[in-house]
Amino acid sequence: MASTVTTEPTETPSTPSRPGYGRLLRTRGAWTFLLPGFAARQPFAMLTISIVLLVQHTTGSYGAAGAVAAATGVSMALFAPYSGRLADRRGQRAVLVPGVLVHTLAGLSLTALALAHAPLWALFLAAVPTGASVPQVGPMVRARWGVKLQGSPLMTTAAAFESVTDELTFVLGPLLATALCTTVTPAAGLVTEGALTLVGGLLFAAQKGTQPAVGAEDGHARVRHASALRVPGVRVLIVTFLGIGSVFGGMQVSLAAFTESIGEPGLNGVLYGVFAAGNMLSGIVCGAIAWKVAPRRRLVIGYTALALVASALWTAHSVPLLAGLGLLVGMCIAPALITGYTLVDGLVPAGARTEAFTWLTGAVALGQAAAVTVAGQLEDRFWDGAGFLVPMVGTVLALITLVALRSRLATPQRNRTVARGVGHRVPVTVD
Repeated sequence: MASTVTTEPTETPSTPSRPGYGRLLRTRGAWTFLLPGFAARQPFAMLTISIVLLVQHTTGSYGAAGAVAAATGVSMALFAPYSGRLADRRGQRAVLVPGVLVHTLAGLSLTALALAHAPLWALFLAAVPTGASVPQVGPMVRARWGVKLQGSPLMTTAAAFESVTDELTFVLGPLLATALCTTVTPAAGLVTEGALTLVGGLLFAAQKGTQPAVGAEDGHARVRHASALRVPGVRVLIVTFLGIGSVFGGMQVSLAAFTESIGEPGLNGVLYGVFAAGNMLSGIVCGAIAWKVAPRRRLVIGYTALALVASALWTAHSVPLLAGLGLLVGMCIAPALITGYTLVDGLVPAGARTEAFTWLTGAVALGQAAAVTVAGQLEDRFWDGAGFLVPMVGTVLALITLVALRSRLATPQRNRTVARGVGHRVPVTVD
């Protein structure tokens, strides 16, 4: 006879073995996509600051520069999921090659228009395709890890490694762009961003052996062609990541305003560096731990800590206190990001994971763009430090949503049939 064996939702903790970074980096074929992937994602962190410095130089207005940069960020957030969906359906190479070509041409067009002192509407027209075509290399790397490490306890380590890599990118990218724009020419940052995107993207796309198979199947084969957005847990994670984006955007504006108000604008880089260092440090530690707590519970606990610490930022009125709180906020962000990306592996079919990752990446970018705008208005109209209310409100609202809908983050049940001979089919539930 045949019996149906039903497993419970995978809320069980991962194996207690300690999956370290050394073991992760010894994964066969990993370096073939890690190195070009790092080069290809580096421009992502250079784009915004390069646009701001170039447009401010040619227009003399930070407001215009910020608006053009925001248009780029919003268009990227809106179009990134569709790029990810195409990558799942057509293959990463098929999307990445034309994407990097379009992005490079659009970026060069934006550079030429800015140098030619074109009207602002023309800069907006060029900014939209520049942002919409940003190659989603980070999500593509995460999808390749998913193929390499299917069902392995190293998945959490890989998520942590990618989080640390993203943070390193956001430390090095702005520094490189600023140095080029201030010491070479204001256009050098955007030109270099385009060149790195083109070279790194094409090298990454050339690694065909590690890209996920088109139409890859797993236990969710029935919905492998459906959008990742149809998965309820993905929608909950999008709201969660919007809150994280509000922290990034609110911190950027509010730290700059705070240091300007005390007459020490040079401390802005130091304070933001402390914030980023906390993020990187906790990301490294998070990936080295063999977790015994299920990912869904880890996310709720970690996000609660993030909301509590972010809610205290507006009370800081001294550099040491703000640095300490910034460090704690950064340390709370990485675990939330890592756990969110880890949950995608169980929630989403293999054939839709790149799209799911781009939804989360886009949510961070969209939350950041909104937070920059709102925090700037608060700083202009109210007291110095009012912009810190944005991370508080953003994380608290996201936490309420997460707690209320946390059941949707449970991994769907999977059924399998075990042949026992000929006869009746008797369902047998296995705990």
